[in-house]
Amino acid sequence: MKRKLLFLFFTFYAFLSVNAQCAMCRAVLESGDDQSAAEGINDGIMFLMAVPYILVAVIGFYVYRTFNKSKKTKI
Repeated sequence: MKRKLLFLFFTFYAFLSVNAQCAMCRAVLESGDDQSAAEGINDGIMFLMAVPYILVAVIGFYVYRTFNKSKKTKI
């Protein structure tokens, strides 16, 4: 259990430090003086990227739990 929590912690930490902008967006946003706009765009990209992964993880967990329950009741 500790191993899973440690893995989750490091995965979440790596997720926060990732820059998700494409090369063209980064070049345009870094050339300007307003760095808060670049950070806002990056946060928006990270949010849009995270939602599908979270949904797939929740659905996968539900399917795993459903199949795992059905095997335990048969035994």
